[in-house]
Parts: sequence; C-alpha cells; structure tokens
Amino acid sequence: MTRADRQRRDVERAADEAAKEVYQAILSRAPEHDFEPTLDRVLAVCDLLGDPQKAFRTVHVTGTNGKTSTSRMVDRLVREHGLRTGRFTSPHLTSVRERIAIDGEPISAERFVEIWQDVAPYVHLVDTKSAAEGGARMSFFEVLTVMAFAAFADAPIDVAIIEVGMGGAWDATNVVDGEVAIIAPIALDHERWLGHDLVSIAGEKAGIIKDGASVVMAVQHEDVEGVLLAAAAAKGARVVREGVDIDVTERAVAVGGQLVSLKGLGGIYTEVFLPLYGAHQAHNALLALVATEALITGGAALDGDVVGAAFADVDSPGRLEVLRSSPTIIVDAAHNPAGVEALVEAVEEAFEFTRLVGVVGVLEDKDAEQVLAGLEPLLAEVVITRSSSPRSLDVNDLAEIAVDVFGEDRVHIAEQLTDALDLAVQRAEEVEQYGAGVLVTGSITMVADVRILLGRG
Repeated sequence: MTRADRQRRDVERAADEAAKEVYQAILSRAPEHDFEPTLDRVLAVCDLLGDPQKAFRTVHVTGTNGKTSTSRMVDRLVREHGLRTGRFTSPHLTSVRERIAIDGEPISAERFVEIWQDVAPYVHLVDTKSAAEGGARMSFFEVLTVMAFAAFADAPIDVAIIEVGMGGAWDATNVVDGEVAIIAPIALDHERWLGHDLVSIAGEKAGIIKDGASVVMAVQHEDVEGVLLAAAAAKGARVVREGVDIDVTERAVAVGGQLVSLKGLGGIYTEVFLPLYGAHQAHNALLALVATEALITGGAALDGDVVGAAFADVDSPGRLEVLRSSPTIIVDAAHNPAGVEALVEAVEEAFEFTRLVGVVGVLEDKDAEQVLAGLEPLLAEVVITRSSSPRSLDVNDLAEIAVDVFGEDRVHIAEQLTDALDLAVQRAEEVEQYGAGVLVTGSITMVADVRILLGRG
C-alpha cells in the first residue's frame, strides 16, 4: 500500500467515525415511529435554510408496502433520462446514509457530516424555540428529512424522489410540493399512529396530494379509493388509476426476475425485463413508469429502449433478495400481513423449494399472529428469534404465538440471530439436501442484520 493509499484510508476511517458520531447524536432524539401531527418544526428549519425543498421537482411516494422499491425504480428511470436525482427513503438496511442518495448512490460519510454541520445551527434554533413554547425537540426523522433537502438543493439535483416515513399528511416529508404523488396499495399497518381502519389510514396518506398534482394510484380497497378520489378532487389533481387507466398486461417468470408488459399513459411497453421477483414488483414498476411519464412528458410515451435499460438495472436490497446458495438463503422485509401475502405468492411463483425453513422476528407493534399465519403454508418449520431492534418482540412471547399457528413440533427458538440462522440451515438440509432453503423475514431490521452477517452490509 502506498503512502497516498494509507492517507486516503485514514481519511475515510476518520469520516466514518465522525458520521457514526453524528448518527448517534441524531438517534438521541424522538424515534421516527413516534411522530407528532405537526409540520411546524420542519417548516421552520426549511425557512431558515432558504426553503431547500423548493429547489427541485418532486415525486412523493406513500402507501403501505412497496414504497422503497417503487422509489428506487422511479429514481432509475429518471436518471436514465439524463436528470440528476435525489432519493430519500426509509428505513435503512446498513447505514443511515442509504436514506439520502444522489444519482443512485448513498452520500459519503464526509458529506453526511458536512450536511449535519450545515443544518445543526438551525435545528438548534428551532429546538430552543420549541422548548420555550413547551414543545419537543425535532425528532430523528425530522432532522434526517431536513438534511436530505439540504443535500439535494446543494448538489444540485433536478428531481427528488421522496418516500414518506409514515402516513402522509403529518409526515415530515410533506413540506414538499409533490408534482407527482404515487399511492401504493394501502393496508393496515402502524395502526397506533395512523388509525385502526383503512379509511382513517387512507385519509392520512391522501395528505400528500397537492394542488394540481398528478396522482398515480395502485389498485385499492373500494373504501380507500373513495377517500383518495375525494382528496384528489378537492385539490384539482389528475388521477391515474391502475386497472382503469393503466395496467400490468402480462407477466412471465424469467431467470433472475420476470418479463413484464406495462400499459402506461403513453402506450404499452412490452417484454420489459425486471430483475425482481413477484407480481407486487411488477405493479410497483407500473406505478414508477407512469409517474415518470407524468413527470417527464406529461403523459406521453417514453422511449422504450430507455425504459428497458432503466428497469434492467433496478435493484431493491432486502426485497426477496438471494444472499447465498447451498442452501439458498433469501431475505425479505415483509412485516405486515399484506407484505407477507405478496412474499408468499412470489416465493411460490419464482422458486422451486422442496423444503423451506423460516427465520422470523417481529417488532412489538406488528400483528405477529397474522404475519406468522400468512407464512405457515409456505414454511416446513420456523425458527423464532429477534433482531437488533429494541422494539423486537420477546422471543418467548413470539414463540408462544408461533406454536399456536404452526404446532409445537414445527417451532424452534434461538435467542441469538446467528444461532437462529445456523439452526434454520441445519433443519433445512437435514431432511432435504436438494431444494432446501431458508427464508428470513418479519422485519426490516431482521433483514438488515442477516445481510450484515452474510457480508452484504
């Protein structure tokens, strides 16, 4: 190693350490799942920064499942058209810097620290004012949102793809003026904060629809659709509905993914290769395609070769991702009943397992019984464990639910994730040498932890 290489390595290490310190400082704030129904603090900091969220065009993405995959697809499509992008998604798998990506790449550790140093004085001013009025400091997610806007404006970018953290109306990201709003399928999740019925949740998510925007809507429950259409009409927004105006017209399983034909606003795009598994990803691709049509051409057709090149290069880590073979180990971030349903259908369609053992850990605020019930027909056995998240459901409590769903003989317990993974591999191969597999799912932190264990972090 040359002297220059050593110096570069030392600089990178110092930047990584500094970025970790900043992240820990931000983590000391209220967690992202504990939000208040106010945008005042974010608006105040943005005002002090000169409203960076107005420096670019925005595609705003909400829904219950599929937001991150759809955001990544929009990002890739827009970049293929020669525009600079900023992408803000959550949560992250390995590094918080994944959440703030410019031109498809997470910002560097050095840049993460610089952005924090730029916004910190203004965050402090707003924290101080809020405290004087008896309010709270800015939350973890609010701070990251402001940092993303600042990074994007400074780059500068042309288009931001912004995924909501939770809900929509009161989400910290909702200070953007989304030119295009994508509303992925809405199902029950985060009921503690968003409401205990679909109509209430839909009302929260409809809050991202802005005056005169284009709304690209996935197939929704009838009650949900009514709420969304009413909200769009009140804003004078143009609505494009899957199954009415746009559609996935064909799908076929292919090596490494699937071939899809998509009916967009401008025409039909045939036999597009998508290197992701499952019908749900085809529908995510449709939403991304139409949002890009609305943004770039106002609804006219995009160049088919450009679309094909963009989709062929799409990835979505942690979403039916194959990490290892012999036996095959797959991770998927499904953490609610709707997500599990999509996962099960995709595995049954795209893989030929003769024996599949699950490694499952669920967070405290999730419907563990329904998650496990959805997985039961797919799994021969299940190993119950927990992730590194402090919100992970106690292993014994989750195992008790699993026994009710699977029966005692099919349930194993391992407090440590490393032990759980080893046990699952052992149970998968003990009975079936060929066609055996392991599926890790139940929470995003489970997926993140296993990716790190297997060298993908």
